[in-house]
Parts: sequence; structure tokens; C-alpha cells
Amino acid sequence: MDTLFIILAAALAGFIDASVGGGGLVLVPALFAAYPNVLPATLLGTNKSASVWGTLFAAWRFQRQIDLQWRALRMGVMCALLGALAGAYCLTLLSPQLLRQALPVLLLAVLLYTLKHKHLGQDHTPHLHGRGQVLAMGVCGGVMGFYDGFFGPGTGSLLVFLLVRWLGFDFLQASAHSKVLNLASNTAALVLLGWQGHVMWQIVVPLALANIAGSYVGARVALRHGAAYVRWLFIAVVTVLLLKTTRDAFMG
Repeated sequence: MDTLFIILAAALAGFIDASVGGGGLVLVPALFAAYPNVLPATLLGTNKSASVWGTLFAAWRFQRQIDLQWRALRMGVMCALLGALAGAYCLTLLSPQLLRQALPVLLLAVLLYTLKHKHLGQDHTPHLHGRGQVLAMGVCGGVMGFYDGFFGPGTGSLLVFLLVRWLGFDFLQASAHSKVLNLASNTAALVLLGWQGHVMWQIVVPLALANIAGSYVGARVALRHGAAYVRWLFIAVVTVLLLKTTRDAFMG
């Protein structure tokens, strides 16, 4: 029963992740509920080992129908890899408690800003081009890669917001580009956690397949319904993430 529960959670996580990020909101709590006696690092590593495949599939699906800015993405991917490794290393030295308490405030600001600016992310009008876009993508990848390696919750959603607000992408374009950057940071974190033995390899395959299936449906729905749909799903996911991180930080 526990295995079926987490397989269904992995599929739902893939659906959400493929659209706006935030799939960890579903799969990580499910793993903690199903395996209460397993080390948290092992559960987080298992989550990464499943979600990385769904993210890879979603990135592949998006790039077939959306013209991605690969020159900028290459810089972003490199910075995301380095940032994630640096974040994971810092996690071994520092406690993320301060960041845990600051995250709800950041998410509240993101939510209010998105709700106030009703046309934010509706049109794809990039603010930066050429070298400026490359550097901005590198900063986004590096900063969010570090965050993903050090702490992690909401990385995909925060990436989407940065790409919409700073680079001028619409929500659909931002989601597509965020998948590639998130794939890099997830891979770096997975390599580190896997190397340290923090992955339950016996359940990785069914979780990965379920996550890919969810990602297929999520990407398909996002591509069909466009930026407006992704914007409202983004608002919903950020709202849930805000409530959960507030509870974890101040009432957990």
C-alpha cells in the first residue's frame, strides 16, 4: 500500500513539476509519511532520483515545441551545476534554519506581486538579448542552483518567477527554460546524495516511471492551454508552498 501511495504521489508531482515546478511539495511529504524511520537525506535523495527523470522528460517535451534560448541556457546550466554543488557543500557546514524562516516572506512577496500585476507573464517580451540574456540566465542558474543544493523547496517556482520578472518571458516560456536549469541542479544534488548512499534504489524505477508519466501529462496540458493556465497554476502552487513553509518554519 505504501508503494502504491508514493507511486501516485510521484505521478502527481511530475504533473505539477512539468507545468510550474513545485513537485517536491507532493512527493517529499509522501516519502516522509511512507518511510518515517528513514533518514531525511535518504528520502530527499530518493525524491531527486525520481524527479530528475520527470524533469528531463518535461525539458525534452518542451524543447520540441518551444524555441529555447540555448546560448543563454548553456551558461545557466553550468552555473546551476556549480551553484548546486556549492550549496550542497555549504549544507554540510551551516544550518538552513534562517533560510527556512525567510522563505515564507519571499514567497508571500512573489505571490502578492504576481496577483497585483495581472498581465505579468502573459506576453513573451524578453527584456534582455545577447550577452545580457546570457549573463542573466547564468545568475538565475547559479543563485537558484545554490538554493536547490542548500535547501530546495520551491526551486522550480522561484525560477519561473525570476525568468518572468527579470528576463521578460511569459509563464510558458519561463516554465520550459526552468526545466533545463532545474534539471542541472537536480542532477548535481542527486550525484552528491547518491555518492553518499542517500538513495533508496529499490523504489527508484517505479517512482521515476510514474514521475515521467505525470510530466508527460503536465507538459502536454501546459502546452495546450498556454501562459494563462500556467500563471494560475503557478499562483496555486506558490500559495500552497507558502502555507506549508510557514507551518514548517514557525509551527513545525
